[in-house]
Amino acid sequence: MSAKSLPRPRVPRVPRPPRLHGLRRATRVDLGRSLPVTLVRASHPRQALITAIVVAVAAALTGRPLSQAGIVFAAVLVGQAILGWHNDLLDVQRDRRLQRTGKPIAQGQVEHGQVWFALICAVLLVVPLSVANGVVAGSSHLMLLGIALVANSGVLRRTRFSYLMWMASFALWPAFLSYGGAPNGTIGEAPSIVLTLLSALLGIGIHVLTSLPGLVDDNKDGIRHFPLTLALRTGAPRLLVLASVYTGVIAVAMLVSGLTLGVSR
Repeated sequence: MSAKSLPRPRVPRVPRPPRLHGLRRATRVDLGRSLPVTLVRASHPRQALITAIVVAVAAALTGRPLSQAGIVFAAVLVGQAILGWHNDLLDVQRDRRLQRTGKPIAQGQVEHGQVWFALICAVLLVVPLSVANGVVAGSSHLMLLGIALVANSGVLRRTRFSYLMWMASFALWPAFLSYGGAPNGTIGEAPSIVLTLLSALLGIGIHVLTSLPGLVDDNKDGIRHFPLTLALRTGAPRLLVLASVYTGVIAVAMLVSGLTLGVSR
């Protein structure tokens, strides 16, 4: 018998490891639909994070220690999340009718009761976080949040005077910074008049810029707020340029005023 005719021994096959890419994809999808992530997505996280960073950096530039700047960041972040949830809860029917994307509440990805519970918990959290900056400073922050909540509820929101609520709330940011400090009973100084006026003017620019993406839908629904009134005269592209330049100039003026004249009087 030749060597060629001998049967070849069978080599046992080694089982292949299971493919994990499908499991990883499913895990990512499940994580993206989890309640904590969905609540974060419903809170307008980009706007909340940017606002918190800007105000915290401003607090640090005024000489506040890092620990206090961190408290400022936390208070502002929670406060902005409250405004985001409140806005989408009130607009849920309209967002659903317009089939807007990026709206977890309107898309049924989270229940209304869960969002309301998160909002109430955030309110209970933002009060001590705000007061931790000082009673007067904390009151200023809570007051500006209250004005924003009233604006969300419809006061002047759909009129050409909608910018007034934005001016009123933004005008309180310098007070939050100038009165801020450790909650040891020491009250800071009153905010600079120049910085307060500039902050109020900044509110107009932010109002216009944040309203631009929804101008078409607002026009169809007959909502004639201040940004749409301007857009009907200038056109949306031109308004975007003008509002961006306006907001940038005001922001630079605030920075120069804060660094040269200070936040307080």
